Amino acid sequence: MQISFPDWLTPQFAYIVLSAVVAVLIWIEGEMLKRNAGKLPKSPLFKFSSLLDTAWFFVSTIILYMIDLTSLAIAVPAAYGIYTVFGWIYGTRLLKRKGIPDSPKDLVIPSKYIAYSQSFALIFLPLCLLVLASPWLPLPS
Repeated sequence: MQISFPDWLTPQFAYIVLSAVVAVLIWIEGEMLKRNAGKLPKSPLFKFSSLLDTAWFFVSTIILYMIDLTSLAIAVPAAYGIYTVFGWIYGTRLLKRKGIPDSPKDLVIPSKYIAYSQSFALIFLPLCLLVLASPWLPLPS
């Protein structure tokens, strides 16, 4: 027995929808960090979200090579990859200024990095929504 999927449920569609979910989770992570004065929250949602954010970089890299994305949809994994790599560099530089703590319990995420992440989420979510809506928009091909 073969499972059939609706025509609209393509790998590209699934990836873009999940990317939009990741964007929302990045925003929520930032809010959780702000409420905790930059200290890492112990909540399961935060742990899951952080793990998913990191894994999404590798998923996005694989997607670039494994799925035939439309020209507009390529912007989604490309943007996520750029955000992640520059985030690692920016976060490391910010932490070096304050000094890297010996224990993860002492780690305080700088407010500038939280702002960087949430700014990305505010741009990334509309990008995902634009890609999802693009088949119905009068965009040039």
